[in-house]
Order: sequence, then structure tokens, then C-alpha cells
Amino acid sequence: MRANYHTHTWRCRHASGTEREYVENAIRGGLKVLGFSDHTPYSYPKEFVSHMRMQMDQLEGYVDTVLDLKREYREDIEIHLGLEVEYYTEHYIEYFHKLQRLVADYPVEYFLLGQHYIECEIGGSWSGRPTDDPGVLEKYCAQTIQAMETGYFTYVAHPDLIRFTGEEGIYEEQMRRLCRKAKSLGLPLEINCLGIYEGRNYPSERFWEIAGKEGCEAIVGIDAHDAEALNRPQPIQEAEDIARRYGLSLRETVELRPPV
Repeated sequence: MRANYHTHTWRCRHASGTEREYVENAIRGGLKVLGFSDHTPYSYPKEFVSHMRMQMDQLEGYVDTVLDLKREYREDIEIHLGLEVEYYTEHYIEYFHKLQRLVADYPVEYFLLGQHYIECEIGGSWSGRPTDDPGVLEKYCAQTIQAMETGYFTYVAHPDLIRFTGEEGIYEEQMRRLCRKAKSLGLPLEINCLGIYEGRNYPSERFWEIAGKEGCEAIVGIDAHDAEALNRPQPIQEAEDIARRYGLSLRETVELRPPV
């Protein structure tokens, strides 16, 4: 594996280790490119506190730390500064626009699309919650497609996060729409190593079979929440096996798309 663009930090409240430990484990693991993409802050109302993302006042420290390591390790590894971002639609869209205005003041190089919530984290539902409701699946796919169409995202992280337990034909129809849009826009879809390592509902074999038939490009994302993940070969090997099994074109690196 040459590059990983999906790396978190302690600021998201569910990752451990220092940024330096991540960098040094990435080098030991043979990576040539490391992208930090911690969960973005959002300018939510003060009465709502997210427990899965950095806070607004932590963004500057995140940026400074990554940039310092980028300079220090420039002879050893290529480091990039990104964020993992949810795309919100309709009356929640202003949260996304405020984020873009915020990061315009910082050298953030890319957004990864991680659609953890349907509609919005405030009042919305967790995408990984089991559901047999076709309407929930349709909303997830529609929101993900709208995000891809903005042109602000470098790739789609764990596109198979949605845990639909309903009729198989409905799942195939909706996910085929999502995959065709990704294909038409040239956006890679991520085979997620954290899901493999922790035995989550993703990567989903049925999703990747659809993606392979639609000719989608894939990329392996470690989704590192601890430094050791960057030097843990088995999940990476299993992700590459999924790509081979379904005939997916596997990208080693991606072109970073400006997030604003």
C-alpha cells in the first residue's frame, strides 16, 4: 500500500495516540503518502455537543500540528491535511457552507465524504443503524449523490456504511444509482480497513459486487484510529482481496480536490 488518506487523531474523541506516532508507524509500514482527515468540526448551536468530532476551537491546533509534522518529515513521507466531512442538505446545508467558509482560512487540502448521518447529526439518524425502511436507504443514497455532485470531495469513505436489512432488490437499485454516479464523476469508493479489523457490517460484499459490475474505481482506506493501524497488513490485504474478487480497479493514490 502506497498511500492512506483516512487518518484520525485524538481530537475526535474515539481515536488514540499522538500524530507523531501515526507518522512514524506509517513510515514503518512502508507508506509514502499519509493524509490526516479527522472528523470535521461543525458550527452547531451551542446547546448541541457532538461526541464524535473535534470542536471548533480545536481546528487551529489540528492544522498547526499536521503542518509541523509535514515540514519535519518532508524527507521521509508526504503528508497532507484533510477532513472527513458529512454533507448536509436542505435546511441543514448552511452547516456545510459555514464549514467551507471556515476552512478557507486554513490550508486544508481535501475533504473525504463520510456520510455518517442521514439528514444531519442533529435530529438525524446514524447511517450504520440497521433499518429495513426503503426511505432511509433512499435518503442515504440521495444525500451521498448530492455530495459527490458538488465536486468538493476527493473520495467517498465507507460508502457501504448504510445497514439496510430490507428487500435485496431495493438495496441493489439504490446502490447501483450511487455507484453509477461515482463512476461518472471519477470518484473512488473506499474499501474500509477499520470495518474489516473490527468486524463491522462494512465492507459489504453485496455492495462491492455492484460496484465491480458498474466499473467503479476503489481505494483502500485504513481509517486509522490508532497508530498501529498504519502498520497492520492483514486488513489491507483483505481489502485488496475484495477489489480483486469483484474486478475493481484499485487506485494507489488520488488527486486531491480542493474543498472550497
